[in-house]
Amino acid sequence: MTLYLGAFALCLVLGVPIAFSLGLASLVYLLATGHAMLLMAFPQKIIAGIDNFVLLTIPFFILAGNLMNAAKLTQQIVRLAQLMVGRVQGGLAAVTVVASMLFSGVSGAATAEASALGSMMIPAMRRDGYAPAYAAALTAAGSLLGPLVPPSLALILYGVLTGTSIGDLFLAGIVPAVLLCGLLVAYTLWKARREDHPLPPPLPAEARRGVAARALPALLLPVIIVGGIRSGVFTPTEAAAVAAVYALLIGTVFYRTLSLAQIREAFFETATLSAGVMLVVAMASMTSFILGIENIPQAIARAVLGFTQSPALLVVVLNVVLLVLGFFLEPLAALVLAMPILNQLAPITGLDPVQFGVMVVFNLMIGMITPPVGLCLFIVSAIGRVPIDKVSRAALPMIGLCILVLLLVGFVPQLSLLLPSLFHR
Repeated sequence: MTLYLGAFALCLVLGVPIAFSLGLASLVYLLATGHAMLLMAFPQKIIAGIDNFVLLTIPFFILAGNLMNAAKLTQQIVRLAQLMVGRVQGGLAAVTVVASMLFSGVSGAATAEASALGSMMIPAMRRDGYAPAYAAALTAAGSLLGPLVPPSLALILYGVLTGTSIGDLFLAGIVPAVLLCGLLVAYTLWKARREDHPLPPPLPAEARRGVAARALPALLLPVIIVGGIRSGVFTPTEAAAVAAVYALLIGTVFYRTLSLAQIREAFFETATLSAGVMLVVAMASMTSFILGIENIPQAIARAVLGFTQSPALLVVVLNVVLLVLGFFLEPLAALVLAMPILNQLAPITGLDPVQFGVMVVFNLMIGMITPPVGLCLFIVSAIGRVPIDKVSRAALPMIGLCILVLLLVGFVPQLSLLLPSLFHR
């Protein structure tokens, strides 16, 4: 296994994309350890890793988000956020967080939020006198709300890998997302008073009229998804297809902002991003196969249990390990790689599978705003034209708030299980 890890680390250092790093490291391992006969299983395992009907939800939800973005719904959502929280000192920063929360039900991905909202809010905050690094860091932190709110791609993948109800996972992420949103808003208001941030001008009367009505169709998307799944009207895969059709209809009929060229571009971006996600999942499946050959999950489980058998301490240890893993790996790849081990340890923690899933996904997503490979950090750094080290330092207090919510998810079951339990009554 040391050979595999060495080959994988070398590929990453050389700048090889993570999906190909996983595949090349697997080939090196099979050839160097006398398992050349298993090379015949390589394509079979890769195909088996993505041969799951529920995985069709990923391209459909990505398409829905891309169509919503192309329809310029970001402006409607930002205006609604301005109407809700904009008239306080430091209100533009609070608007950024609330807009992230509202936009989460459209995008389902942190990177989509960081790029869509960042391109609008970071320049606006800079014009109002906010420090560029703070504006970029706040946008990156707010983007973590996306993977917690339906349609979250990471929660879908976790549900596929573990057989956990995707509908329950969608519901379970909502309360932690609201809590994180509230903490980030409170932080922005505290910082506004401390650093005397400006009071934004009021929205013009003509801009206020009909703001909620114009934003409502976009905000109904997560309600349709979760409501349809929980009521049994459609499966998660069907819900994703419905979401894509709904996004296409409101973009062309209600908002009338989608042109044929934009629709083609949305389909192209969806194909590109979906292919990347599926390639990572496929290659990581081969790595999981190698872990099984070496009995690594069982060995790690025994080692952890030798260290502690306390469920509470085990939760802390798992969170620390996952945080470190998220520093270096893209979240979806880290999730596929870690699941064979986590499946061994999850029952010992005593956590509900839905609660455990929200904790694991949110933990790995924190890596999106931490160096050295935090993708959201790179996105907001490029948009704001701020060195990434400055953005990283400005994000530290917000990362602390994220870790606080993570610990609450791990140790307060009702935080994530309240809504699923209500729908099961």
